[in-house]
Amino acid sequence: MAYRTRIFFTEKQKAEIWDRWQRGESMSSIGRVFDRGSSSIYPLLERTGGIRPPTRTRSRLALTFHEREEISRGLVAKQSLRSIARSLHRAPSTISREVRRNGGSKHYRATTSDANAWDRAHRPKPCKLVGNDYLCRMISTKLHRKWSPQQIAGWLMREHPDEESKRISHETIYRSLFIQTRGVLKKELQAHLRATRSIRRSRHATLKRSGLGTFNDAVSIRDRPADVEDRAVPGHWEGDLIAGSGNSFIATLVERNTRFVMLAKVSNKDSHSVIQALIKQSRKLPKELYRSLTWDRGTEMAGHKAFTLATDIDVFLCEPHSPWQRGTNENTNRLLRQYFPKGTDLSIHSQAKLSAVARQLNERPRKTLGYETPAERFNACVATIR
Repeated sequence: MAYRTRIFFTEKQKAEIWDRWQRGESMSSIGRVFDRGSSSIYPLLERTGGIRPPTRTRSRLALTFHEREEISRGLVAKQSLRSIARSLHRAPSTISREVRRNGGSKHYRATTSDANAWDRAHRPKPCKLVGNDYLCRMISTKLHRKWSPQQIAGWLMREHPDEESKRISHETIYRSLFIQTRGVLKKELQAHLRATRSIRRSRHATLKRSGLGTFNDAVSIRDRPADVEDRAVPGHWEGDLIAGSGNSFIATLVERNTRFVMLAKVSNKDSHSVIQALIKQSRKLPKELYRSLTWDRGTEMAGHKAFTLATDIDVFLCEPHSPWQRGTNENTNRLLRQYFPKGTDLSIHSQAKLSAVARQLNERPRKTLGYETPAERFNACVATIR
C-alpha cells in the first residue's frame, strides 16, 4: 500500500497558513492550497490552541551571523580574541564567551553557532496566572458559572481597580485555556466556554444560518420610533425562537436597554402556540417596561396582530434575511446555547428551568453595561416606576 510522503511546512508556508486561518478560512480550505487534507493543517494550529505564536526577533544587542563569520575567519587566521573584538567593536568577554560555548577555537563554526544561539534564545515570559492562586480560583469558579473570559476580566477590573495582581486580561485567560503548555488552567475548563472548540477560531470565520419565512401585513422595523432605535428608554424588546431536536423550541426575549433576558416555553413553532406563550410572558411585566417587540419574519409571528390586540404592545418585523437588525437577541441566543446545545431536545425543560437559566444569565456582568449585570439595570428601571 502506497503512503503519501510526510509534508514539512516551510516558515513561509506556516506564515501563509496562519494568515489564512486568521482571515477565517476553514482548515479544509487551507489544506487544498497545499494539496493536503485538513488533518495536515490541524496539528500546526493545535500546537498553540489556534492562537498564532508571536513572530520571533533577534535582540539588537545579540551577535549577528555576519559577526560570527568574522569571528570564524579571525580564528582561522590565528588572530587573538582581543583583536577580533576590536575589529567588531565588541567587548573581549563577549567574543570569549561566544567561542567557549560553541566548541572553542578549533571547532567554532559560524552557521552552527548562530543556530545554537537562536535556539538558546527561547525564553518565554511566565504567565501572570503562575503562582497566583486567587486569580486561578476565581477564573475557575466564574467559568463554572458560564461567565465568559471577557466578563471575568471586566468583573475583576471592577472589583479590584487598584490591585494589579488581582486583575487579568481576557486574552490571557483564553491563551491559558488553549495553550496547555502554560500549565495554569485545566483543559476541562474549556467545556464551560460558550463555544466548546478544541482550538480558538478566528473572529472572521462565518456561521451560516438558514433563511426565514416571509408574510405580508407586517409593520417594518423601518417604522420603529427613534427612541427604540437608540435604546434611550427601557421597555423595548427583541425576540426569536431557538430550535432543538424533535421539533422543540424556546422563545427568547431580551430588553434592548438593559439586556435583561426572559425565556418562554412553547409547545410548537406554529403561530398560535408562540403568540399565546408571548402573551402569557408579557403579563409578568409592568406595562411601562414592555412597549414594543422586534422579531424576524418567521412564520411563527404571522399572528402578530393578535398579540398586539391582546397586549397593546407594538410589533416590528425585521427585513428578510437580516438577523443583524436584532443583534442583541442574536447575541443572547448564542449565549443560551451554552445551556441548550444544538441538537438536544428542548421540550424536556420546564418553565422553572428556563427561568433559572434566564436568572443566571441576567446575573452575569456585561461589558456593554460597564460590567454591571442586566438584573441590576432592570431592577433599577422597575424601582423608578413604582
